[in-house]
Amino acid sequence: MINYKGYLVFLFASLAVSIGLQLVLPFPYGLGAALAIFIVFPLILRKRMMSRMRGSSGSGSGFGFGGLFGQGQGTSVRYVCLTCNHRFKGGDCPRCGSKMKRADF
Repeated sequence: MINYKGYLVFLFASLAVSIGLQLVLPFPYGLGAALAIFIVFPLILRKRMMSRMRGSSGSGSGFGFGGLFGQGQGTSVRYVCLTCNHRFKGGDCPRCGSKMKRADF
């Protein structure tokens, strides 16, 4: 699922680029550029990983199930009251006011 070798290559490449920028640019600008690189590169890496998991690009990664925990299904969870057996959405049963419930998918 996570390619550690690719992640380490990405991490060390960002380290090399940030050190190179610190050598080329003057002090406050080089430090700001290095911090920006260390913030932006992991965000790009996470975005790539999440797009692979969602299957939006069709890259054949095998994760075509709508995201993590079925987020792309669009169905909401309904509950069944354990006291009066009423189906509802939300926290408390609207019929009897009981908080005891079970999930009904």
